[in-house]
Amino acid sequence: MLKGDLVISADFGTSAVKVGVVDGDLNILARVTQSYPIALGPGGFAEQNPEDWWGALAHALADLRRDVPDLRHRAGAMTFSSQICGLICTDDKGIPLRPCMTWLDKRSADLSRELIGGKPNVHGYQIVKLMRWLRLANGAPAKNGMDPTAKILWVKENEPDIFRQTRWLCDVRDWLVHRATNKMTSCPESANVTWVMDTRPGREGWSEPLAAMTGIPINKLPPIVQGEDVVGTLTPQAAAELGLDDSLYVLGGTSDVTAAALGSGEVEDGALHISVATSAWIAGFFPDRRLSVPSSYATITSGLNFRPMLVASQENAGSAMEWAVKISGGPTQGEAVAAAYGDMGDPQKDDPFFLPWLAGERVPVDNDSLRGTFHGLSLHHDPKALRRAAVEGVALNLRWAMSKVSRERGARTEGPLSIVGGAAANATFSQTLANALNREVRVGEARHAGMLGTATLAAPIMGWADSAAAAAARLKTRTTASYAPQPAQVEALAIRAAKLDRIRKIVLKSYKDETATT
Repeated sequence: MLKGDLVISADFGTSAVKVGVVDGDLNILARVTQSYPIALGPGGFAEQNPEDWWGALAHALADLRRDVPDLRHRAGAMTFSSQICGLICTDDKGIPLRPCMTWLDKRSADLSRELIGGKPNVHGYQIVKLMRWLRLANGAPAKNGMDPTAKILWVKENEPDIFRQTRWLCDVRDWLVHRATNKMTSCPESANVTWVMDTRPGREGWSEPLAAMTGIPINKLPPIVQGEDVVGTLTPQAAAELGLDDSLYVLGGTSDVTAAALGSGEVEDGALHISVATSAWIAGFFPDRRLSVPSSYATITSGLNFRPMLVASQENAGSAMEWAVKISGGPTQGEAVAAAYGDMGDPQKDDPFFLPWLAGERVPVDNDSLRGTFHGLSLHHDPKALRRAAVEGVALNLRWAMSKVSRERGARTEGPLSIVGGAAANATFSQTLANALNREVRVGEARHAGMLGTATLAAPIMGWADSAAAAAARLKTRTTASYAPQPAQVEALAIRAAKLDRIRKIVLKSYKDETATT
C-alpha cells in the first residue's frame, strides 16, 4: 500500500540537479539546486562522472530533510528526469566502466557521418539506410555525433576493452534509476534517440534490423519502461545514502524534454512551448509521428504511452548569453547574469548581429562544425552592445527554427506561447522573444518547470490525477509573467531578422565551402 502524501522530484540537467518536494496541488514545498562538474576538452570532449550526479542528489536531500523534517515518512514516490543523449557503459552490476559521454560530446561526429553516409545520398544520408530509419524509427542519427548511436560506435572502436566488458549501454536517467533500485531500464525518449528503436504505433521496442544496421548489440540495451511505471523501491544502500525509507517507490521517469513539456502545461496536441536553458528546444505533442529531414527535427516517442512529441533542438541558448556576459566583463553566475542583461541599454540600429552557434547547431541545420560570430562590429560598440546582440541572436535563432516547425499540420500558431527554463526568467530575453515571434509569451514556472513536470509522473500512483498529462494541464495556469509584443520593436526586429537571414546564408555557405575543400 502506498504511504505518504509527497513526491520527491529530481530534474538532472547539464550542470546541476534541481530537487523538490511536491504536494498533491503541485506546489513545491521545498527545493534545492546542487551543481556538479562537467569536463570539457578539445575535439568535442564532454564527460561527467555519474557518481557526481548521485552525490549531488544525496546532498540536496540532506538539505530537504532539514526543510521538511518528516520527509522520510511523508514521501510516497520518487521520480527522475534528466538530460538525454548521454552514454554510460556499465558492468552487470551497473557500475560505470568509464565516465558518461554527455549530450554535448561530439567526438563521434565523423563516425556518425560515416554510419549514415554512402551513395546515393540525400542531405548526407545514404538513401536505403535513411528510408529504413525513417520507416522504423521516424528519424536517423544526427550528423553532429550528439546521439548515443555514434557514441556507442566510438567506444567500440576506440576503447574495445571497455566495450567488451560492457553489460549495459545506458543513458543518464537509466543509470540513476538503476542506482536507486538496482534495476536497469530505459525510457522511450532515450531509446528512440539511439535510433535502434522501432517507434511505429503498436510495434514500439528495440529493433533487430536497426541494431544490425548500426552494429549495436541489442542485448546490451535495457528494457524500455513508461514514465509512470513503478520500477521498484529504493535498495537498502540507496535508502541509507539518501536518508529515505527503502519502501519508497521509484518511477520510470523521463527525459528533460518530456518533463519540460509537462511542466509547461501544454499537453494538448499541437500546443507548442519553448524551453530555454543551456540549450533550447521547441516542442509539443502531436497525434502522430512527424518528421522533417531538411530541417533536422522529428517527433520522438515519449514515455507517456508512446505519445509522439515533436522536438526541435538548438544547441546554444542560455550558454551563449552567459558567454557574451563573460567576454564582456560581466558576472557569469545565476541571477547576476539576468541582471547584466537588464542593464544593457536600448537596441540601436547599428547593433552587431550575433549567430549563437558556439557549439554547432542542430535545427534547422544539423552541423557540428558551425561556430558563432558577431557581424558588423564597430569601434564604438561596447559590452552592452555585445549583450544586446547576444539576446537578439538567441531569440532570432529560435525564430528561425519556429519558422519551420510552425508549418506542421495542426501546430497552433496563435495565442500565448509558453516558455520555460532558466533563461525564461530573464525578462529582457522573454520580451525580446515576444517581439521576435510577434506573439505573446507566457512564462510558467521558469526555473522549476522540469521538476514540476517530473513530479506529475507520480500523479496516478499518488491518486492526484488519472494521468501525468491530466495533472500537468493544471500547470498551464501557473503564469509568473507575460510579455506582449511591442509593435515598434516587432517592426525593428523583423527588419534585422531579414538582414540576419542573408548573413546566415553567407555564413552557412562558407562552412559548406570549407567542408568541400578539406
